[in-house]
Amino acid sequence: MSDTTLPRWSVSDVHDSLSSRSFTDDMENLASDVSRLESLFEHHNVRDINRDITDADGPAADEIIVAVNRVLAHSEILEAYVYATVTTNSRDEQAQGLLSEVEVLDSRVRPLLARLAQWIGSLGIDALSAKSTQAHEHYGPLQRLAQRAAHQMPEAQEGLYAELATTGSGAWGRLQGDITSQLSTTVSFPDGSEREMPMPAIRGLASHADEATRRAGYEAEMNAWPRVAVVCAAAMNSIKGEANTVNAKRHWESPLEASLYGNSVSRPTFDAMQKAVTDSLPDFRQWMKTKSSLHASGESLPWWNMMAPLPVGADNISWDEGIASVRNAFGTYSPELAALVDRSITEKWLDAEPRDGKVGGAFCMPFVGDRSLVLLNWTGSADSAQTTAHELGHAYHNTQLSQRTPLQKRLPMALAETASIFCETLMVEAGLASLHGNDRLALLDVDLVGSTQVVVDIHSRFLFETEVFARRQRRTLGVSELNELMTDAQAAAYGDGLDQSTAHPHMWVLKPHYYGSHFYNWPYTYGLLFGLGLFSQFQADPDKFRHGYDTLLSRAGMDTAEELGAAFGFDVTGEAFWTASLDVVRTRIADYNTHARSALSS
Repeated sequence: MSDTTLPRWSVSDVHDSLSSRSFTDDMENLASDVSRLESLFEHHNVRDINRDITDADGPAADEIIVAVNRVLAHSEILEAYVYATVTTNSRDEQAQGLLSEVEVLDSRVRPLLARLAQWIGSLGIDALSAKSTQAHEHYGPLQRLAQRAAHQMPEAQEGLYAELATTGSGAWGRLQGDITSQLSTTVSFPDGSEREMPMPAIRGLASHADEATRRAGYEAEMNAWPRVAVVCAAAMNSIKGEANTVNAKRHWESPLEASLYGNSVSRPTFDAMQKAVTDSLPDFRQWMKTKSSLHASGESLPWWNMMAPLPVGADNISWDEGIASVRNAFGTYSPELAALVDRSITEKWLDAEPRDGKVGGAFCMPFVGDRSLVLLNWTGSADSAQTTAHELGHAYHNTQLSQRTPLQKRLPMALAETASIFCETLMVEAGLASLHGNDRLALLDVDLVGSTQVVVDIHSRFLFETEVFARRQRRTLGVSELNELMTDAQAAAYGDGLDQSTAHPHMWVLKPHYYGSHFYNWPYTYGLLFGLGLFSQFQADPDKFRHGYDTLLSRAGMDTAEELGAAFGFDVTGEAFWTASLDVVRTRIADYNTHARSALSS
């Protein structure tokens, strides 16, 4: 397959089109399923009740849990089917409208989950699981629901909020995605030519081999993002303001506490990770300075060279070469993992072509059975291959979750990154095992660019989002203030490793990660460092690791972060675990520095 025919996913095996009779029937059936679920909750009086558990509550719980899982499964497939069009063509108004219809139905289910939390909390999960087979099998997820009961508004308020969120934070988040995916601007190339390009393609220039072209892309971004910044600032203020109000009503001490609960991560675990991250920042800054010297771009690294391939080593790679490298790396773990790559192509899971109206970045979402849909924006860089491995790692995780129920596989973000980071690490280690000299240096560069994004840049995002939440409690924030907060956060995280005169003040505009009610960014750091810890276990005893790994992945929606860590012998509440994972990165930085000195002296 040539790069001019990059793969696009297909969902036509589920429905012929959004206008097909089967799709219309499916939407109507979902609406009926939701109505029946509402009636079932009323029939069994599923809400906060003031009485002791009875024998009748066991069969009731069985019926309720089965029904909830059935509706969630139906809704998730329909939403993914519509979302597959919205994310690849945000100009499709029919798809946008249908996605809104699914979200309205979802807004009727969310209050039912709040009522289920209250019901379980009042009866007691231990007592209920003794009388209900379904409650016993869903003990972990239901226990977390019961804990959530202490952080809920009264039933009527939860219902009203779920309904209003579709026209509030949900609508604002979609608006940000729509306008940023449809943004295009003119790029002035070094040869004097000009070309109108969609923003995903412009951002792809950040990994172009030519520095002048990278800078042209950066300057085009600096000119384009302010055109949509006012609208995105309105979205940011609305979403964060709504979150502050609801968090207070739900008795969360801070937005971070709500985020930690949502990710099944304790505060001691988070604090230990953050301390290790802060201690590692000087090492990353030193690496950035070395990278800058290889590009002859001064003592500190300009923003447009952050994602740049080194001027040594392999050139851009074709799609065929990239997908082959992913397959080969996966084969070092198991034939089953390697076969997933071929299956994703044969069954059309992948959408790799950057184009107008398509959202930027990359993601993987579960679809039907053990199948996933994987969105990429392929640029021909080694980083694109790494991203492909990352997203297919999510797809492998989904195959292990496919036998779990929707309640059992509602993954916290921090634990959802486990398989993706592990698969990325397979890519790096496979390359390092065979490469030497400048080719080894180039691969280390790709890997450390990714680690820097997940540790340093995400630390800047956490600092930014913390300050936005705090200030939004008092007032709205304007574009200039948001830009200033962004550059302040980048200065604190990147320090003198980055040429601060080239910092990117508009990162808050383009990253969809900010346009949600909770902190979205820090779980990526958790995933990277936890994944590195898992890879160390794999290297120490591959057979033993393989025996337990799939089980761990399948339980990621059922256990806490601490429980999953303990299953592999990790104490994630202690700083030592996180420091050890970052030491893997430090070792690669040292290797990078050694090869960089050789390259500079040659």
